[in-house]
Amino acid sequence: MTTITDTTLPITPRAMRDEMIVFVIMAVLLAIVPFTGLYPFFVMQALCFALLACAFNLLIGYGGLLSFGHAMFLGTAGYCTGHALKVWGLTPELGIVVGVAAAFALSIVTGYISIRRQGIYFSMITLALSQLLYFLYVQTPFTHGEDGIQGIPQGRLFGLFDLSKPTVLYYVVLVGFLAGFLLIFRAINSPFGEVLKSIRENEQRAISLGYKTDQYKMLAFILSGTLAGFAGALKVFVAQNASLTDVEWQMSGQIVLMTLVGGLGSIYGPVVGAFIIIAMQNYLAGFGQWVQVIQGAIFVACVLAFRRGIVGEIAHFFRRSL
Repeated sequence: MTTITDTTLPITPRAMRDEMIVFVIMAVLLAIVPFTGLYPFFVMQALCFALLACAFNLLIGYGGLLSFGHAMFLGTAGYCTGHALKVWGLTPELGIVVGVAAAFALSIVTGYISIRRQGIYFSMITLALSQLLYFLYVQTPFTHGEDGIQGIPQGRLFGLFDLSKPTVLYYVVLVGFLAGFLLIFRAINSPFGEVLKSIRENEQRAISLGYKTDQYKMLAFILSGTLAGFAGALKVFVAQNASLTDVEWQMSGQIVLMTLVGGLGSIYGPVVGAFIIIAMQNYLAGFGQWVQVIQGAIFVACVLAFRRGIVGEIAHFFRRSL
């Protein structure tokens, strides 16, 4: 009897071992960052965007669904978390719950509208919904329009961890990133993930084998949107503001860029891509608008020279799963 894994690469013990070894190395390197002299704000910002890119990669890299509107989950969770902290006076953990719940609800609504479409039609619907929310947030009082929500208090997580201390905040963001990453890793290396890969490769065959592909794509969309919202909620504590920048279509473009540069469909590619793009934005800020030109040139170079992305090419060269 034909199985769904015939259309995808099987999960082997060797592949799982390689991926877990890389995860341990990544976790150790990130854990010692505060002792290396690196600027904590940069690394925390990169971790938030790395989680966001990983969530996006779950949708496109394994489900074959290109969303041009993932910034709406990032920005919505940021606004809701910031409002809950500053106006409602909630504790950090409850503020995160509010932001993630908002992203979860939004992913259900937008997924129901868009998931039945395929290809460019799906992408255009997600872009249209994202822009609709953008113009809504410009007018909605609780977002404070173009000023955004400024001076968001960081508070004490669970009443124990003072998030105003950079080192404490760093490890909280790191734990959040690792937890989200492991959730994505588990989803990918599961029967659910195998069905997603089969839908990406040949949806009609998956349907012929009895799988309700719309339901699987909907679940992937909800999981991806919710984790993107979690990244947005964490980002609020790092930047202490929520603004329209996180909802603009340019932000969705940045997410796509991070994923493609690192390696589409690779587990660690979005992490590397996010660090590269955020590093460029921070350390090349002196070039002003030329940063975007430089990013575009790097993107073109990666597309021409590294068709699989940086991590994808490395994994292909060493014949390892990364």
